[in-house]
Amino acid sequence: MRFDEIAPQKPLSPEQARLKSMKDRIQRDQQAVKAERARQKIKAGQVELGQLNDL
Repeated sequence: MRFDEIAPQKPLSPEQARLKSMKDRIQRDQQAVKAERARQKIKAGQVELGQLNDL
């Protein structure tokens, strides 16, 4: 990659920075919800396996 391909970016205006931070927070929250659902699904599967092993 050449240096002239990487253009310096201007700092964001306060309004743009606020929008960017909101978008970033939404993405982090969506990933957290997805991870929490996966954890709950794994835990439910482990509980079910434990119950099957007890039989």
